[in-house]
Amino acid sequence: MDRQPAPTLLPILRSQQQGEILALLLGDPDLELSLTEIAARTGAPHPSVFREIQRAEQAGLVTSRKVGNTRLVRANTASPYYSGLAEILTRAFGVPAVLAEALRDVNGVAAAYIYGSWAARHEGQPGQRPVGDIDVLILGEPHRDQLYAALSTAEERLARPVQATIRDRDWLESGSGAFHDTITSRPLVRLALPDD
Repeated sequence: MDRQPAPTLLPILRSQQQGEILALLLGDPDLELSLTEIAARTGAPHPSVFREIQRAEQAGLVTSRKVGNTRLVRANTASPYYSGLAEILTRAFGVPAVLAEALRDVNGVAAAYIYGSWAARHEGQPGQRPVGDIDVLILGEPHRDQLYAALSTAEERLARPVQATIRDRDWLESGSGAFHDTITSRPLVRLALPDD
């Protein structure tokens, strides 16, 4: 089992694993998962998931219910800590972190942004949850094989499709057309890549 220490950004967490479990649940408040599904999505052993969920429920961060022998868990949006923790954990361990990690070693990526429904929900705009796929805008001239291999890895971790749109490095500033107008008028979540 790979036990990485918590990043220095979040000394309140005991481990990377804890951050990923909480980010999964708090990052998508309408998502309700079994302990087995949480373990599969995060790669954490089932006993560790059980312990982390116990702690999170005692702290009021998640709620659970039993359906037969299955325990289903979801974010407790009524918690006074929910919105602040959801923002921090999502940025540090959730979709943006997973995508940034996946794109880190792809040659030719100048910048990357999440756009579309996921970005809109993240910025608080109402709409359908959970979001079925994630749209990523890649700026630059990425090595295509590396890019698609990296996004395939991210899709496995996120358990949903990742759709990439590739444009020139300066497209956000100098682009035109209906797609450009749509992208620039809606929320964008910039991914933290190494050269940022």
